[in-house]
Amino acid sequence: MIQAHLDALHGLPAFDFPAAGATDSALPAAGAVAWRISVEPYSDDSEEFSEAWARFVEKVDLSAVQAVIIGQWGESYEVNSSSIVELVVEQRHRLTSLRALFLADITQEQQEISWIQQSDVTPVLGAFPELVEFGIRGGTELQFPETSHSALRRLTVESGGLPAAVVHGVSSSNFPALEFLDLWLGTDNYGGDATIEDLAVILGGTKLPSLRHLGLRNSEIQDDIAKAIVTAPILGQLTTVDLSMGTLSDDGAQALLGTSSFKGLEFLDLHYHFLSDAAITELTRHCAELGVRVDLSEQTDADEYDDEICRYVAVSE
Repeated sequence: MIQAHLDALHGLPAFDFPAAGATDSALPAAGAVAWRISVEPYSDDSEEFSEAWARFVEKVDLSAVQAVIIGQWGESYEVNSSSIVELVVEQRHRLTSLRALFLADITQEQQEISWIQQSDVTPVLGAFPELVEFGIRGGTELQFPETSHSALRRLTVESGGLPAAVVHGVSSSNFPALEFLDLWLGTDNYGGDATIEDLAVILGGTKLPSLRHLGLRNSEIQDDIAKAIVTAPILGQLTTVDLSMGTLSDDGAQALLGTSSFKGLEFLDLHYHFLSDAAITELTRHCAELGVRVDLSEQTDADEYDDEICRYVAVSE
């Protein structure tokens, strides 16, 4: 379901840094766009990512760059992101205005999300103390040890399977300014082994005093998350909750229907779900009564094999 590249980051339109051999043309002002640097490994005139990065560093005024999008860095199903992280971190003394970074803007057409080989991405946070937005795509081999960052406001981790160790790393980190947290938990088939117990610190709210948006989605434990969040202490400080793209069924819907605890929310995102028509009708009514906008689009039918009901997250492989 990741069919298109990012079209913007940090409020700036994405701009593809020209490939090697491309006709020279005037580049935009360094601070006016989100610079996407990527290489196509199977092109006749392909280059190494390090070469593309060297050209970017040479041609663009790094001191004015606010946002960087790292796209495909070659055969990223074989080469992990550690060398990419190193290249970015090496420029920390020149990228003095960097406020947003997205690592692995790779579409499904280029490769499946589970094929993206990540690494320890936290050196980025250590190198850029003024970074406010950090996005990562791909959970395979992803590492996120406990860290601290006083300025980070948005953290997104998109995966078809997010390791419990990463969930623990994020939840135990010190992010006092974090307002937006979006985790795609995925499925155990692709490394998403986090349980509802692994989310306890996040749901407890004590570690994230500024959080206003919480996304715990694309999960095969979506019913358990729905049941837990209605009594979670963090709910009282949130304005938006995203439980979309997972295997939410009528079982989880009953927990939402049985409480008014999310009355203070502005928006509840439940799109892509496995709810019955009756549950959709009841949730629509219930949210209207509570004054909460809700997205119940993309009703999805479960499959049945040998009398077993099978539900699938939106993004896995």
